[in-house]
Amino acid sequence: MANVLRMPEVAANVTEAVLHEWFVADEARFEAADPIASVETDKAVVEVEAETPGVVLRLLVPAGTQVDVGAPIALLGSPGEQVGDIDAVLAELGVAAATALTVPERREVPANGSEGVAPDGGSPGPVPKVPEPGPEPAEAPPEARPAALAPADGRRIFSSPLARRVAREAGLPLDEITGTGPHGRITRRDVDAAVAARNAAPALAAAGNAVPARQEDNPADVPGAVPAPARYPGSALLPSAYTDAPHGRMRAAIATRLTQSKRDVPHFYLRATVRADRLLALRRRLNASGDVRISVNDLVVKAAARAHTLVPAMNVVWLPEALRQFTSVDVSVAIAGERGLVTPVLRGVDGMAVSAVAAGVRDFVERAKAGRLRQEELEGGSLTVTNLGMYGTEEFAAIINPPQSAILAVGAAREEVVVVKGRPAVRSVMRVTLSVDHRAVDGALAAEWMRAFVAVVEEPVQILV
Repeated sequence: MANVLRMPEVAANVTEAVLHEWFVADEARFEAADPIASVETDKAVVEVEAETPGVVLRLLVPAGTQVDVGAPIALLGSPGEQVGDIDAVLAELGVAAATALTVPERREVPANGSEGVAPDGGSPGPVPKVPEPGPEPAEAPPEARPAALAPADGRRIFSSPLARRVAREAGLPLDEITGTGPHGRITRRDVDAAVAARNAAPALAAAGNAVPARQEDNPADVPGAVPAPARYPGSALLPSAYTDAPHGRMRAAIATRLTQSKRDVPHFYLRATVRADRLLALRRRLNASGDVRISVNDLVVKAAARAHTLVPAMNVVWLPEALRQFTSVDVSVAIAGERGLVTPVLRGVDGMAVSAVAAGVRDFVERAKAGRLRQEELEGGSLTVTNLGMYGTEEFAAIINPPQSAILAVGAAREEVVVVKGRPAVRSVMRVTLSVDHRAVDGALAAEWMRAFVAVVEEPVQILV
C-alpha cells in the first residue's frame, strides 16, 4: 500500500532541514534499514533509513531543497507494488501539492552593494562609474544547460548535490570551480566564492581603468585655487571593492548559539600556567612505542576528563528546572571543519585509553571535513576542549557551548624562563583558560578543578591510570 515519507525531525527543535542527497531513484527497491536519503542540519548530515522493505514510487523533492519537518518528500509502496496514476494516489493521500515542490529560489547578494565614497573633508570629485550591465539573457531550460559533470577534458568532477544546484542556478560550469573538499570535491562554499569572484570582476576592472587627472586640468597654477586630489586606482575617492558572502546554515547556527551563550550564560574565567615538560616527554614515549600517533591535545582531553573524575561536582550542566549531574565523563572536542566549527562528543573519556582518545578524535576530524558527523555525536557532554596551540596562539578565552557548563581553551606549549628551586631555568609552559557557567559552578569549585587539572598535566602519569 502506498504511503508518504515525510521529512523527519532529525534533531530536537529542528523545524526545517535540507534534503542533502537521495540514495534511491524512482522505481528503486529497498530493504529495511537501507539508507534512502541524507538530511543536512545546521551541523551534521544524517542518513534516513527505511523502516520496512518497499519500492520508491516517486521522489517528491529534489536533492538540495530546504524542507519543513513533516513535509512529504517521497511516495513509497510495498515490495512489488505498481501504481498507474501516482497523481491520483497523492491526491487521495492529501499531498497532491507535493508534486509541485521546487528548489527554493536563491537570492544572491549584489557584489557591489551600496555605493559610497570615503570621506576626506572636502568635496569629492567625480567617481568613475561602473558600466551598467546589459540585459540578462533569458534563462535556458534545464535540458539546454551544459552538463555540470561532463567537462571538455573528460575528467570526473566530484561535487555535492547542493553545490551542483547552486552552480547551475548561477550559470557556472563546475569545471571552472576549484573544489576544496575531500579529493577536490566541490562544495557550496566553493560555488559561493566563485560567484562572488565573478560578480566582483566588473567593479575591479572599472577601478583598474580609472585615468589619473591630466596635468593641464590641475588648477594648482591658478592663484587662490586649491589643488584637487589626484584620482588613481586605489585612491580614497574610489569605492572600495568588496563581496558579500551569504551566511551558510552552519555559520548562522554558530552565530545564534554563541550570541545566546554570551547573552544568557554568566561567564567567569580562570587562568593558569602549566609546566608541560613531563606531558611532552610522555607524548614522545607513547609515540615511540605505539601504533596510534598521540597529539598534545589528546593528552589534554584525557587530563581534563581525569580532573572531572577527581572533582565530580564539575561534571554538571544547567537546565531550566534542575542541575544535571553525569556519572560518566563526556568531553566535546572543538574541530575546525570545512563549513565551520563543530564540537563532537567523546563518550566515556574517563574509561578510555589515550590511544582510543586519539583514534576517536582523528575519526571526528576526518568525518567533520566530509560533513558526515551524526547529529547525536554533537549533543551531550559537560565540557569542551578547544586548542589553538597548533597555530602558535599563546592564550585565549572561549565561549561556552550551551548547555555545557565549561570550556577549556588551550594555548601553545612554549619555552620560557621560570623559577625552579629559587633559580631561573628554561621550561616548557602552556597557558590555559577555563570559561565557566556561574549558574552551575561557583568560583571555588572551578578553582578546585583547575588545581586538579594542572596537577594532572604536571604529573601526567595520572592520565594513564
